[in-house]
Amino acid sequence: MPIERLMEQLPETYSLGDRDLVMRAYTIAEEAHREQKRHSGEPYINHCVAVAQILSELKVPAEVVAAGLLHDTVEDTSITLADLRREFGDRLRLLVDGVTKLTHLPRVSRGDQHAETSADDIEEEPAPPAAVMGRKEDMISETLRKTFLAMGEDVSVVLIKLADRLHNMRTLGYMPEHKRKRIAQETLDIFAPLANRLGIWQLKWELEDLSFRYTQPEKYKEIAESLAERRPDRERQLEDIKETLARLLGKNHIKSDISGRPKHIYSIYKKMQKKDKPFSMLYDVRAVRLIVPDVPSCYAALGVIHTTWRPIPGEFDDYIAAPKDNHYQSLHTAVMYDDKRPLEIQIRTMEMHMNAEYGIAAHWRYKEGGKHDQQFQERLKDLRKMMEWRGDVNDATEFVESMQSDVFRDRVYIFTPRGDAIDLPAGSTPIDFAYHVHTDIGHRCRGARVNGKLVPLYQDLKTGDQVEILTTKRGGPSRDWLNQNLGLVKTSRARAKIKAWFKKQEDEQNLAQGRTAIEREIQRLGIKELNYENLARNLGYKTPEEFFIDLGCGDLSISKV
Repeated sequence: MPIERLMEQLPETYSLGDRDLVMRAYTIAEEAHREQKRHSGEPYINHCVAVAQILSELKVPAEVVAAGLLHDTVEDTSITLADLRREFGDRLRLLVDGVTKLTHLPRVSRGDQHAETSADDIEEEPAPPAAVMGRKEDMISETLRKTFLAMGEDVSVVLIKLADRLHNMRTLGYMPEHKRKRIAQETLDIFAPLANRLGIWQLKWELEDLSFRYTQPEKYKEIAESLAERRPDRERQLEDIKETLARLLGKNHIKSDISGRPKHIYSIYKKMQKKDKPFSMLYDVRAVRLIVPDVPSCYAALGVIHTTWRPIPGEFDDYIAAPKDNHYQSLHTAVMYDDKRPLEIQIRTMEMHMNAEYGIAAHWRYKEGGKHDQQFQERLKDLRKMMEWRGDVNDATEFVESMQSDVFRDRVYIFTPRGDAIDLPAGSTPIDFAYHVHTDIGHRCRGARVNGKLVPLYQDLKTGDQVEILTTKRGGPSRDWLNQNLGLVKTSRARAKIKAWFKKQEDEQNLAQGRTAIEREIQRLGIKELNYENLARNLGYKTPEEFFIDLGCGDLSISKV
């Protein structure tokens, strides 16, 4: 019985009341889904329990695990939100409601999850026509937009969604091929980067590897087989390396816990692409991780390693002094080991390790509050800030594209003349930088100095660049900035602010023209006084300003007034 395994692995911190909550949620979910099956032929409740197990491994609160068990009940059974409120209270109802509102995702629509046809029918199911796929992609984009906006409101809802997606990826082999590829590509493009943005490495790497297995099965098989062939030799080497490092650090009075760091298949593939080398020429799949007591020990260990083996140029990153945008911290380096082959090394404290593995969910792994509560609130603040301006982007496809380009892309770190670091998507230009610093600086940008030299506004910025924006006292952006062929603006954030500026200018002009037109008509008709508030309301407008703008741009004819 799958519930027994779940109950055994619930966090030790759960009270008897917490455990009872999970058991009650299981009982209701099992009864609600009793007649439903997955494409694999398994009872549907097994999926709900698997989602709850993934959440339990993240050590989230009991109501989140319970919501994982119940996440499909409102969408797929006769259970209502009112039933959930009556049985469990508002918090759990809100969690399930949050997940339910993220509907039409191909991972768990009725057609994708429920076995409504035979296995033979499924295998022969034709791919839908292009028009249907287009509409489906629009629905997917809208669902993803809701997912990201929900992230800024309650991150627990998104954790349930990620756990749901992970289990569906684990069982994707039972789906028709055209659905497998589509869902896997979407997971690789959106959900794995989303897990990374939340800092949850445990979910990120598995989502990536499972997606890669279905999007490029031949390449996946090639790398997996090569790794398997070399595993015995690699494991022997790692044991020798760990012993050598332990002796070296112990001799220098540095306490450490050393482990081999598995290199995942998709990360190896990305490195093959980046270095344009086949697997046979990639010898740096050996990697170790050092866990040390505190930050000074991190740098002490790094010093010992760099004085023992030659560091490989360009392979050192200090993410302790400059954490990644998902709050990841570690020292990364690579050295030429005794056998003249590269060895990758990560150095971090245990707290950094927990944050790296579990990201925003690490908050729940600590019993005490204080510092960790503050870090959790900072993470939430960053997520809300990230979503802030995107809430105004109503076009779902544009929204998802902006997330892919601005949030999930590689990052560069640019400095202001005062030395403040600005985090931007790779490929950003001086205009993108200007808008990130302040909207008004972006509007008035006329040139830029990078590292003291005048540069064209289309120049890509690189990590470490110091940028000074040259501005005019008055004026606004150029429409040329929105021409993507010119490459002047790369981020959706800057594009949105430029579009908003032009819309405002047009609105002001149309407002003035509309007001003039109605005043002229009033004068012609000999009307001495007119209440614009009442007139606008009678015509369906909230304010007279909206009425004037429509009149000025021609959307509303003066004859209809």
